[in-house]
Amino acid sequence: MPSELERSMESLIMVFHRYAEKDGDGNTLSKKELKELMQTELASFLKSQKDPAAIDKIMKNLDQNGDGMVNFEEFVSLVVDLSIACEQIYQLHIMKAAAKK
Repeated sequence: MPSELERSMESLIMVFHRYAEKDGDGNTLSKKELKELMQTELASFLKSQKDPAAIDKIMKNLDQNGDGMVNFEEFVSLVVDLSIACEQIYQLHIMKAAAKK
């Protein structure tokens, strides 16, 4: 039976490929596919963005090799950055809770 972390990694891979396969190429996300993935899978994150060009900027930052597509490795960098930001927020909540005691 896979561990919680193994299931999380499998889920990440499956989500990426589910959206990447929409245009027939299951190995990369087009801008359209990335936008759909983010609007569906990262809706809360997008709602907190004040910049209407956020997805364009994210696409530009992720597309490290400049081919106009986001491969899995480039996509994972987004997930890592978002995970780090969420963990930092988590740590702030822990510090605030400890200060109230």
